[in-house]
Amino acid sequence: MSSVTPEIHETLERGRVADLASRRTYEQAWRQFAQHQSIEEFCSSWLVIQAHAIGGASDGVVVLLKPGTNAFAPVAFFPDTPRDRSYLAKVSERALQTGQGILEPREQSDAADAHEPRYQLAYPLRLDGEVRGVVGFELDWRPEAELQTAMREVQWGSCWLEVLLRRRADPKEVEMLRLKLALDQISTLLEQPSLKESTTAFTTELATRLGCDRVTLGLVEGRRVIVTAISHSPMFEKRANLVRAIERAMEEAIDQEEAVVYPPVRDDRPVVARAHEALLVESEASSAATFPLVHGERVVGALTFERAAGHRFELPTLEICEAVASVAGPIIELKQTNETSLPAHAARSAKDLWERLFGPDHPGVKLAAIGVIALAAFIAFATGEFRVSADSMVEGAVQRAVTAPINGFVKDAPLRAGDTVRQGQVIARLDDRDLRLERARLQSQREQFVNQFREAMGKRERAQVQIVSAQIAQAEAQLALVEEQLARTTLVAPFDGLIVRGDLSQSLGSPIERGQVLFEVAPLEDYRVVLRVDERDIAHVEKGQRGELTVTSMPGDGFAFRVDRITPVNMAKEGRNLFRVEAVLEAGAGARLRPGMEGVGKIHIDERKLVWIWTHGLTDWVRLWMWSWLP
Repeated sequence: MSSVTPEIHETLERGRVADLASRRTYEQAWRQFAQHQSIEEFCSSWLVIQAHAIGGASDGVVVLLKPGTNAFAPVAFFPDTPRDRSYLAKVSERALQTGQGILEPREQSDAADAHEPRYQLAYPLRLDGEVRGVVGFELDWRPEAELQTAMREVQWGSCWLEVLLRRRADPKEVEMLRLKLALDQISTLLEQPSLKESTTAFTTELATRLGCDRVTLGLVEGRRVIVTAISHSPMFEKRANLVRAIERAMEEAIDQEEAVVYPPVRDDRPVVARAHEALLVESEASSAATFPLVHGERVVGALTFERAAGHRFELPTLEICEAVASVAGPIIELKQTNETSLPAHAARSAKDLWERLFGPDHPGVKLAAIGVIALAAFIAFATGEFRVSADSMVEGAVQRAVTAPINGFVKDAPLRAGDTVRQGQVIARLDDRDLRLERARLQSQREQFVNQFREAMGKRERAQVQIVSAQIAQAEAQLALVEEQLARTTLVAPFDGLIVRGDLSQSLGSPIERGQVLFEVAPLEDYRVVLRVDERDIAHVEKGQRGELTVTSMPGDGFAFRVDRITPVNMAKEGRNLFRVEAVLEAGAGARLRPGMEGVGKIHIDERKLVWIWTHGLTDWVRLWMWSWLP
């Protein structure tokens, strides 16, 4: 008994000394943690405090990103003595690559200790969604419940390191990280072609980068919000209680048109958060935030972020969530619009128009709608004069052709087309020298026959008298013909009028043939109007209808006419069939007109509704097209 007692007392004494040393190390770590001068001191003291909190930690390390580089390096160890940490380095590197916490048993070299393996724990450190470091611990064996508690302790304690990183970070660098994170999320949303795939990848990436337990996206359908995508869950039950709770939280934020964070992290104007409180109860999370997705002035959906127990949202993370939601709204609306069917798209457009017309805003749209309704009512009930338009030309009521009486040559042409002539006025003269010579020859021949006749009478040769008498008659007939031809070599106007065609002033001395038309003369102030009416309008035209002609040379003047004749003969021009309609000018209307003038004539039909006048051409075409295709 006496030999055992000293050993027991010695063991107890060594335990007291160890506990006292551990307590002093722990207290010294807290003093160093509060009065640190460098990042290394802060991380070293944090490791001691964290190892004491989780208990049974035999090894620990803090790895941070080197400023201005993309390389990671360890800044503190626990305990601060050199040893083999290759296993801890591997698990820490995996946590850096995956961006997720890792808790797994370490491979044991001694088979005798396999029933109680040691565990390795690594948790990444994030700053505005970017992985900026990792903490790792090697733990003694313990039950699974205690392992989960140790992981939560490390997650909770790592917030101190995130605070350190945020204090030491450059404000411009932090802002650039936030912007990069927001752009990365938007690029994820744009990469996938379909709305389902893009929203699933978008929510999953958001949950990973922002350290959220779950990110959910819902879209507005009618008066409800339907969950469309849940992070890390391509398939989910839409009728599950958790999904219903998330939808109610989204509707709560959309109804208030305000982001809802519960528990709140800043003193903003108060918002109702009952649905978010119920969501936390249902999901067993510690914090939830919902941001409406807005496109223009319309809310298209909402984003809900949840964090696991022991983690709440920080203000910088909420700012990133708000920025991502503000940019994602128009993109999601565009993708949703591209995938909607034509009837659904038409219904949505009609709904938007209805809200603009009868909502409290958009006065310009309301005024425009009133104007359109007034215009439509005017067109539907107002009447106007229906007129048939047609290309027109002025012609003379009578046109006389002046032709060449004989074969000959042009000697003189004092007048040409466009000149006004009086009846009997010389228009042109033909060369008559050959006819004059012929006339002299015939006159001489006639005198010879007369002398022969006298001689035969004196000799009383009755037979010779009869022969010579016939020759004299023949010569006189030929002479009369030549005289008539000589008279016709002077071309004169058949009546008072206007030369509408013909110009020989540039053809003096040129030959002409008998019967060739040299001039056309039309009487003054005696014209007719020829209208070329399209076959689609010819059915409306009747004899006796009145109209008005405007010629190209006098666009400001109108000349009244009356339809006199509708010919059944049509002509093709520029792919259209045109009918010739003749009209006579009213008394005194043709004083300034001249044959050959062209313009547009309009025939007055009757009074009809304006809507029919403006659309009858289209409706007639549609009827004909339908008739051609119907069986």
